[in-house]
Amino acid sequence: MELAGTAAKCLTLLFLLAISVNGDFVEPPEAATSLRSLAESQTRLPCHYQVEEGQKVVQVTWYKELPDGSKEQIITAHFTDGHTEFGRYSGRVRFESSTPTVNSALLIPSTEESDEGSYTCHISTFPNGNFERHITLTVWILPISSLESVDLIEGQSFRVAATCRAVGRPPPRVSWDTELPGQSQNRTSQGGSVSSYYSLHPLRGMNGQKLDCLVWHPALTQPRRISNRLVVQYPPDATISAPTGDWFVGLEKAELACSSGGYPKPQNLTWKWKGGALPDGTSVVGGKLIFGRALRLNDSGVYTCVVKNNIGEGKTEYMLTVTQSSQRSDKSTFDNMLLIIIGASAAALVIILVVVVLLVNRHHRQRNKKLEMELSEKKDEIISFSRQASFRRLNSVSTDPRGQAEDYALLRVDSRMKNSQTSLDQPIYKGSQSTLGGKWGPPGGVEVDELGRPVVWHDGRESMRGGEMDGEKEERRRRVESYLKSSNMSLVQQDDGVGPREPDLGHLRQGDSPTTQSVPEGHEEDDDDDNSSYQISEALTNHFYYSNGVLRPRPHSNAILLHPRPQII
Repeated sequence: MELAGTAAKCLTLLFLLAISVNGDFVEPPEAATSLRSLAESQTRLPCHYQVEEGQKVVQVTWYKELPDGSKEQIITAHFTDGHTEFGRYSGRVRFESSTPTVNSALLIPSTEESDEGSYTCHISTFPNGNFERHITLTVWILPISSLESVDLIEGQSFRVAATCRAVGRPPPRVSWDTELPGQSQNRTSQGGSVSSYYSLHPLRGMNGQKLDCLVWHPALTQPRRISNRLVVQYPPDATISAPTGDWFVGLEKAELACSSGGYPKPQNLTWKWKGGALPDGTSVVGGKLIFGRALRLNDSGVYTCVVKNNIGEGKTEYMLTVTQSSQRSDKSTFDNMLLIIIGASAAALVIILVVVVLLVNRHHRQRNKKLEMELSEKKDEIISFSRQASFRRLNSVSTDPRGQAEDYALLRVDSRMKNSQTSLDQPIYKGSQSTLGGKWGPPGGVEVDELGRPVVWHDGRESMRGGEMDGEKEERRRRVESYLKSSNMSLVQQDDGVGPREPDLGHLRQGDSPTTQSVPEGHEEDDDDDNSSYQISEALTNHFYYSNGVLRPRPHSNAILLHPRPQII
């Protein structure tokens, strides 16, 4: 019987364990969870068990673990008997839901620092048994901060100007936001209190400057600022100002103003005259000394303003000198004279500048004109030197010592001979190497130019005479080319300057003969013709050479060659 009962109990236990596997916690999903809360705020400890079909939550109980390891019951809820609060937690805790067996979350409306610790949510079910969740709660305390400022006095030694304190959990951090030159010192106590001291050397320029305290804590998204202004007290500094400096007899509504600084602002202000009472007819309104009458000569003297506050006093003096007449009229006359002098000086300077500019301009024009004249003279001189040099070069290549009294020209081959075919109008003479017509031939023969050379006609002119010369053109052209090659188309001069000189071809007139004796037309002898042609060819070869289209005389030490156009050398 006992064995049967034991076996039945084991089977029942196994059945309950199998069923318990089906149920689970909705929150917290983990068996152990950590939470953080702030003091004086509501804290929620989650606990929600989801039952399966055929399962029922019978009772829910919350426990808190004590430092000694024991457990302290906080609150209990039964599915039929309701809920019960225990001990010091009575009235401080409650279930979140009205049906604690369904949602067993626990609420602490006003959390205290003592609420920090480990909590257990115990769920009793039928027929599956008991289930638990463990939650660790950490309670933070927002920092409580304060700032104490000290009123300083100018001239005091280095000392604490302000103190900032903060208390929180975990302990906060304190810093200062200021531009004042000073030093800070922090101290932390065992209870989580932090104190910071800011020290400096007080000066009057520091009065009213920013000296803020910043409190930092993990529970705060940004630091907490405690605004503060430094207070530095100092004695007043008095000054006297006057609306005018022209004090003269008869001046109406004359006054002196006394202003002062200092902190705190001075309330006591006193005027003195020459160290004693003020002259009659004066009054003090605020910080001003007002003359209720016209100024007199005896109002002159030293006026003193004295101001006081709880730190000290300050005073200043003003020397008032009253004159018989206003200085403005004298100054105005002086200013007018000064303006006249300045204006006259400026006008004279302008005139001088204009004259200088005109003189300089005239000087430059004359200089330019002189340079142009010198340049023109230089050009003429260079041209003259060039001509003389040309004449000397030409004279250096002359070969006829007897030609000094005659005009010789540079002989150039006519462009008509370069650009057209040569043509002769005179019939061929028997036995001559070259045939000349015109001046040296019989009348009606070959035409010659002003130098006695055969005329070479262009194709247009030859076409007009073509009817008469068609038969003899080629033969004449051949003979003329042979003549030009052998004689270089030049004037004939006698060899070595001995004997009668051959006539200048450039100066022969129509009908003149190149020989010493004139030969009548139609009666020349063959020997004379041969001799004349030979002499021409020989003379041209000995005394002239052909270069670049120009027939030039051969060099000779005594030669003189004149320009074709008459000039005075």
